[in-house]
Amino acid sequence: MPIDHNDFYIGGARVAPATAHRIEVRAAGTGEVAGSVPEAHPADVDAAVAAARTAFDDPSGWRTWSAQDRAETLDRFAAALTERGPETARLVSLQNGMPISLASVLEGVGPAALLRYYAAVGAAKTADDRRPGLFGGHTVVVPEPVGVVAAIVPWNVPQGITFMKVAPALAAGCAVVLKPSPETVLDAYQVGAAAEAAGLPAGLLNIVPGGAETGRYLVGHPGVDKVSFTGSTAVGRSIAETCGRLLRPVSLELGGKSAAVVLDDADLGAVMDRFFRATLLNNGQVCWLGTRVLAPRSRYAELVDAVTGMARSLKVGDPLDPATQLGPLVSERQRDRVESYIAKGVSDGARLTTGGGRPAGADRGWYVEATVFADVDNRSAIAQEEIFGPVLSVIPYTDEEQALAIANDSDYGLGGSVWTTDSDRGLAFARRMQAGSVGVNGYANDPVAPFGGRKASGLGYELGPEGLAQYQALKSIYVDQQV
Repeated sequence: MPIDHNDFYIGGARVAPATAHRIEVRAAGTGEVAGSVPEAHPADVDAAVAAARTAFDDPSGWRTWSAQDRAETLDRFAAALTERGPETARLVSLQNGMPISLASVLEGVGPAALLRYYAAVGAAKTADDRRPGLFGGHTVVVPEPVGVVAAIVPWNVPQGITFMKVAPALAAGCAVVLKPSPETVLDAYQVGAAAEAAGLPAGLLNIVPGGAETGRYLVGHPGVDKVSFTGSTAVGRSIAETCGRLLRPVSLELGGKSAAVVLDDADLGAVMDRFFRATLLNNGQVCWLGTRVLAPRSRYAELVDAVTGMARSLKVGDPLDPATQLGPLVSERQRDRVESYIAKGVSDGARLTTGGGRPAGADRGWYVEATVFADVDNRSAIAQEEIFGPVLSVIPYTDEEQALAIANDSDYGLGGSVWTTDSDRGLAFARRMQAGSVGVNGYANDPVAPFGGRKASGLGYELGPEGLAQYQALKSIYVDQQV
């Protein structure tokens, strides 16, 4: 039975929408209607920003609380999310096709872990940063919350990415207006329910589902102090233009076309599960995946066979089945996009070694087979453009210097990985890659370390203490000791 909601979470309460417009959500695995929610229009965004503004400007409100008091509230919020974790994971899998085994971790457990992490990071700093002056006196450097944050999140890892923004923003003392993607809105109602149950102060978190127009209106809203966006590079450029004109701080985590560099001593067979997670996780719908696989010519045929075998071995099926490794794509439009890139790869002369079509028997839902191309030219469309689906391009290289040149020959610079039996060699190679984060014999976005992109992959950082700093503004207070 479809799940329908009829209100927004604004100002700590359930609020009726300003219009009758609605967002219909379809299940990725079947194409059937999964539910619907109201679509936020300007009046709804105005109400959400006003509630956030009131909460932030309250002279005795959240931003004035001690870090320890904020941490206790965030811990309660985390507990409420944990209680709802299994249902949140189910809803995400239903909507975007993420295998439930993955959703249970990233969407069911991850958000609460991020809240607890940032509660601890925020509470750990208690002493003033006092700096002796060069010419007498001293300066106290004070981090202050930046204000009302517009957080705009995508559909691929909706709750994990939501809390990469919401957790540090709240820990810093900010108030948030969250806009979920229209493809994944049902799970956002679990967040509102958890915030309500945890007693989060009214207006501190407000949720307004909507599409591109809602996002544009929110980004340019005069009541917003900071924008944090995760999504495509094209939309990120537009947001950056708006924020630049308004002189508004912005963080952008954008697209990627990362390289998975297999060095000539690698033993992929020993780490194939990790290689799968670094290249085809979440049905290929992750921005940092190593979809360009660089393999040495001396072992090229062997490694093409290994990657092809891995792709063929994946269990394709219902995203809600715990055994599924490769589920459907999020929408019919996304499936069409991926299939158009596969056709482009074939027409450009790349050699298809497996996949390229729809799985047998997948007459419902938006499935695409795990697809591997060999003999790919790094200048081709499938090697340079973000496909966002289960498509890998295996590119040959002659020596390590050429591998590095190919890896760095991209408009993007988000992630990457190096595969070798010599971790020191892998680390040395990783240091020379033009990417914000690189893995050696695996890849993970560890919450303790900053995650951000170079070049067209974005501006700013999420995760780590650096992620908290994105939601702070620094004030320097000079004290003249002569007085």
